[in-house]
Amino acid sequence: MKFSELAPKYFNEGFSCSEAIAKSAVDMGLADESFISIATSFSGGMSSGCLCGAVAGSQMVLGLLHGKYQDNCARSLAKEFYQRFTKTHKVACCKVLSAGFQDFAGAERKKHCTNLVYDCAVILDEMLSEIKEQV
Repeated sequence: MKFSELAPKYFNEGFSCSEAIAKSAVDMGLADESFISIATSFSGGMSSGCLCGAVAGSQMVLGLLHGKYQDNCARSLAKEFYQRFTKTHKVACCKVLSAGFQDFAGAERKKHCTNLVYDCAVILDEMLSEIKEQV
């Protein structure tokens, strides 16, 4: 299983952007179910429109797997993730990424955000695969 296979599906089943990434980690055996609840507050740019929830969820996965009590390279991985995401999308701010979508719950915005969740999941898959190859 890969994040890119699971996260967009979960997002379209009613999980928020950050929760969809977290739920994928749970289903992949990387975290327990409490991880989904932790991710909830990061949805919709932390409910303020700031950091994209899918980016935040991905950063949480990187911290979980490579944080302080693991190999402690999460901060450099976070920077790399951000650079890869913004190379394509220019910004990681939910408000900016979603500008132009009048209806927050509308089908067009949902499709747009599904693509952002997918893009984050692909970057996460790539980075975790690259790390595994280096070990």
